[in-house]
Amino acid sequence: MADTPRSRRSSTLFGGAPVLTFREESDRRTFIKGAAVIGVGATFVAVTRGDPRAFAQGSASDLEILNYALTLEYLEADFYTQGLDGGILSGRELELVTPIRDHEQEHVSALTSTIQSLGGTPAEMPMFTYPEGTFTDKTMFLTAASMFEELGVDAYHGQIANVQSPEILAAAAAIAGVESRHAAILADLTGGNPFPAPFEDSKTMEQVLELAGSFIQQ
Repeated sequence: MADTPRSRRSSTLFGGAPVLTFREESDRRTFIKGAAVIGVGATFVAVTRGDPRAFAQGSASDLEILNYALTLEYLEADFYTQGLDGGILSGRELELVTPIRDHEQEHVSALTSTIQSLGGTPAEMPMFTYPEGTFTDKTMFLTAASMFEELGVDAYHGQIANVQSPEILAAAAAIAGVESRHAAILADLTGGNPFPAPFEDSKTMEQVLELAGSFIQQ
């Protein structure tokens, strides 16, 4: 079977190396709690200190979900920014990935503004540490980007119904649609099928965690 982005979902992103470092333990717990409830982007969570599903005993508020999503958008915006700054892309790849970076930055701004408008406090941006070669090896960068997008879309569609506010749900669905477009572009750039099925896959948190690597530094 061809090694397509969809088949690569069973691989471990970044080889299981930790990427996120939170300044406060409370921030780490809040992030994992949000991951356990909404599932969007839960591919960046690992069962490294207890079971994050334990946090799902209580329901997260929409603000917690928004802050969880904001943390993931911080990660994606930083990942694409460093990739573009590394100068490893050119031509059509550069032309397509540059607006993806711009979209992720706009998602950060939109989520920050929404959280503030609801009277909440936006999560602080964690520190990010990527494996050596991520921004100097074009294939490594694009493969990681494709896995980011594909697994994130699957997880998002599996858990989006947990959002309570209709307004926030509409905004979240709009972002999910854009992320699906990103996934299609990156599938094409890495030799995969940009539209492999008539319906998007969805994955439960448990299914996504099976594919996850260790992405939170302790």
